[in-house]
Amino acid sequence: MVRESRVITLIHRQESLNFLGIHFRNFINVEDSEQILRAVRLTPDEMPIDLILHTPGGLVLASEQIAEALKKHPSKVTVFVPHYAMSGGTMISLAADEIVLDENAVLGPVDPQLGQFPAESIIEVTKIKKVEDISDNTLIMADIAHKAIRQVRHFIKQILSSKLSEEMAEQLANVLSDGRWTHDCPLGGEDLIQLGLPVRFGLPREVYELMDLYPQAPTRRPTVQYIPMPYPYEREK
Repeated sequence: MVRESRVITLIHRQESLNFLGIHFRNFINVEDSEQILRAVRLTPDEMPIDLILHTPGGLVLASEQIAEALKKHPSKVTVFVPHYAMSGGTMISLAADEIVLDENAVLGPVDPQLGQFPAESIIEVTKIKKVEDISDNTLIMADIAHKAIRQVRHFIKQILSSKLSEEMAEQLANVLSDGRWTHDCPLGGEDLIQLGLPVRFGLPREVYELMDLYPQAPTRRPTVQYIPMPYPYEREK
């Protein structure tokens, strides 16, 4: 992109593993955070950073490290989301000075997940059942769930404090982390604007061209087909 900025990409696709065609998903991991932190360190203070983000989320540790590094960069940080940046991807987006979305792109909640269960749902069990009817393992998980929600909420509030008032930052941190939605609930641009986030629409053409270089791993037969070019069209009068 012709923006005189450092362009960093964090793009996760489902990929095929060897000749058996087994699929696995990529997530934000420690290797990603190491590479992005290095890219940020190599960026001069006076140079803006443009992060192109396409991810289902991943490790909280890695996501928080990336978000902190972006927040501390002295020049403007812009996150471009062509399709989705869920969970940890949303956490990273919140650290940016500006979030630029495709009109159909989405972010998502950042409520912690413990194993296969949402932290808030584990806590809910302890409210419904009597303590003597709950296993020790569930009680321990509920204690961890309380801590996880508290930690994520504190981090999100801290990240937003430079862009929003303390009251708004706390309110938004609660909304995104309290488990009121399912973890994969899509939050579109209008939802995010209503929540008070610095969001705008209109991705540069170069972002779409870059995404074309990261195609989804092919399957035996494509489920969507079309001729990848605009058609000349003139309505009959």
